[in-house]
Amino acid sequence: MYIPKHFSETDTDALHETVRAYPLATLVSTSSNSINANHLPLHFAQKKDALGSLIGHVARANPLCKEIMDGQEVLAIFHGPHAYISPSWYATKARAGMVVPTWNYVVVHAHGTFKLMDDAQWLRAHLETLTADHESRFEKPWRLDDAPAAFIDKLIDAVVGIEIEITHLTGKCKASQNQAVENQLGVLQGLRARDQQQDHAMASVIARVNHL
Repeated sequence: MYIPKHFSETDTDALHETVRAYPLATLVSTSSNSINANHLPLHFAQKKDALGSLIGHVARANPLCKEIMDGQEVLAIFHGPHAYISPSWYATKARAGMVVPTWNYVVVHAHGTFKLMDDAQWLRAHLETLTADHESRFEKPWRLDDAPAAFIDKLIDAVVGIEIEITHLTGKCKASQNQAVENQLGVLQGLRARDQQQDHAMASVIARVNHL
């Protein structure tokens, strides 16, 4: 990934936070004759004195289960907030006119080693953790044991767990750092005037990164 110095995100805590907040990853892997991409939620697990690991599951019928060997390197891509940036929001447009549109975004690349986890007990624990994490925001969280046990057992038989030990994290945060403060303020105003959640999320990133 091309990362100009002013867009580089090197803070590990910030990278982990993006992974937690935007867990739907694009998992890129290679097989003997192709490059493959799968889209699946990956749960971040913190580990002491390490970058952590990514936990997930895929359908047993997914070719991924046969195409990747344990220990093979894979890449998980996590997309954070993003937004189109109009040049009309730049204060310098009126003076010089030398401005163009761009796209601001946050992205994290997590490189790691892949391992299949074909174990019913491991899968059940993973699914309980995954659902507890995402259901915690609801007034009445759904639990795995809310469904019939035989039904859950059948579903667990149909999936295989995966664990990716993170070996390297790379982050890019393109948040108008290369613009003058007056242009950054114009971008903030423009994004906040729109009614899209992504625009507001990107505005929050711009304000934080540029200390506005």
